[in-house]
Amino acid sequence: MSRIGLKPIAVPAGVNVTINGNTVTVKGPNGTLTMDKHPNISVCMESSEINVARPNDDKENRALHGLTRALIANMVEGVTNGFKKILEVNGVGYRVQMQGANLVMNLGFSHQVIMTAPEGVKIECPTANQIVVSGADKQAVGQFAAQIREKRPPEPYKGKGIKYAEEHIRRKEGKAGKK
Repeated sequence: MSRIGLKPIAVPAGVNVTINGNTVTVKGPNGTLTMDKHPNISVCMESSEINVARPNDDKENRALHGLTRALIANMVEGVTNGFKKILEVNGVGYRVQMQGANLVMNLGFSHQVIMTAPEGVKIECPTANQIVVSGADKQAVGQFAAQIREKRPPEPYKGKGIKYAEEHIRRKEGKAGKK
């Protein structure tokens, strides 16, 4: 039995949920998110709760039950509070700044790396070595943060590169040298 799929999703005040066929739309203060659910999974709205159910205990339906519930819960969380990823830039001469809507990064290459946020994602640079990616869509925020990190992943010897704020870089020892 899916423990996650059975939990009802509480819908806070100010959030409007519309279920139209296989499309679930969630509107809130931070924007609107839409998802197409699998036809086997049923989603129903009762007072201020959303319940997700499956028709039988087939393996596919059991997997989709918890997945659908988690995706809808993330949509409700995103339009109310939003999601945020914080990245840190470590290294001598490595820095980031905003130029208009573009993120400009100096990462030790011969050129600057310039990135533009996709729609629904907001970037901020509170300091020269910190990037804050935020938005209502959890998947879009995580994907864009991963694309930023991909430009210069942290290396294990000196720890230089872009890493998530909560990430711990496992350090390696350098060459031992002659004895």
